Amino acid sequence: MLLARTKALPQDRVLTLALPADPEAAPIARAAARSQLEAWGVDEETAFTTELIVSELVGNAVRYGAPPLQLRLVLERMLTCEVSDTAASAPQVKHARTIDETGRGLFIIASVAEQWGTRYQARGKTVWAEQPTGV
Repeated sequence: MLLARTKALPQDRVLTLALPADPEAAPIARAAARSQLEAWGVDEETAFTTELIVSELVGNAVRYGAPPLQLRLVLERMLTCEVSDTAASAPQVKHARTIDETGRGLFIIASVAEQWGTRYQARGKTVWAEQPTGV
């Protein structure tokens, strides 16, 4: 399926944030997302889910991606969370064992998001997740 946007999104409906490629990226991204979701008037349940999605996407980018990292939130018909990095590796859903300390991020995202996926660019990829807006 090919989608094309015929007009630009209003700037007040998009948050774009460069992130460090270290463990501090997740708390920075969560705080920025929380602030933007409050400004948009997103309900508490959707905001909580969005923070979880942002945290997992950013954590995966820090662990498996390559800098620079970028977070983008888009509020339109759906609330879309995107995290971009320059690594070409494809994200993979893992089924972690109960004793595993990692490996659940994309499984969690797949469980709470309406849909998710990966877009590849000339340099890297964007992993995204969508959910109803809650506005």
